[in-house]
Amino acid sequence: MSKNFELLRNVGRSSEVFQTETEVEAESEPTAFTVTDGPLPVAVEGIELDEFTKFVSRVFLSGTEAPRQVAFTGIEPGSGSSRICVGAAEVLAAHASGSVCLLDANLRTPTLHKQFGVENHFGLTEALQQTGSIRKYARRFPEGNLSLITSGSPVDNWQALLASQQMQTRMAELRREFDYVLVDIPPLSVFANGLMLGGMSEGLILVLKAHSSRRKVAQQIVKELRAANVNLLGAILNERRFPIPNGLYQRL
Repeated sequence: MSKNFELLRNVGRSSEVFQTETEVEAESEPTAFTVTDGPLPVAVEGIELDEFTKFVSRVFLSGTEAPRQVAFTGIEPGSGSSRICVGAAEVLAAHASGSVCLLDANLRTPTLHKQFGVENHFGLTEALQQTGSIRKYARRFPEGNLSLITSGSPVDNWQALLASQQMQTRMAELRREFDYVLVDIPPLSVFANGLMLGGMSEGLILVLKAHSSRRKVAQQIVKELRAANVNLLGAILNERRFPIPNGLYQRL
């Protein structure tokens, strides 16, 4: 595993990390449109590409029971969950034969449109307030089979939109229209919507930031996820700069 991030794949084993006795702080409306200005601008490479490939294989390509719609979130803002969501989507699109859709459901502080260098005027907020196929709100990239639905135009009632029946309807529609859906959702310790959106997906990846995320906060988040019956697929320790003990590494 690289020092950039570490996947704690099994839910039970992830919980062991949170419960370890040694205190370690895990530190006008278009019908459809295509982005036509060259290759993906957020492409991963080198060691990072190797680690994303392992991650994608273990989570999405591990068999017929592997989840197809997964939410990514952090405990607090700045965990890097959005970047990990994007990297996973790009690598998945390169390796899987089916279509891949990235959805920015962080309506409070969206970032995916910035990472891809596209405008953010026609996306999820429009899809939640208008009719028509979800595909018409997706930007399709020319290379590969990756599409992006940005958060859309800013709205004051974004929390109500995320909690609406229409949001559940659109999430179900995404599962029908795309083979894989990766959803960037708000941080769990800041916005209650994150927990709810995690429950709308088949599983959730929790991102912890080394030297920043607090163990006790992580423990509480895990309890809340379990209480809400959210399928916690695993955790990622992002920006790791210290070696993982061999005993723990063998359990990953």
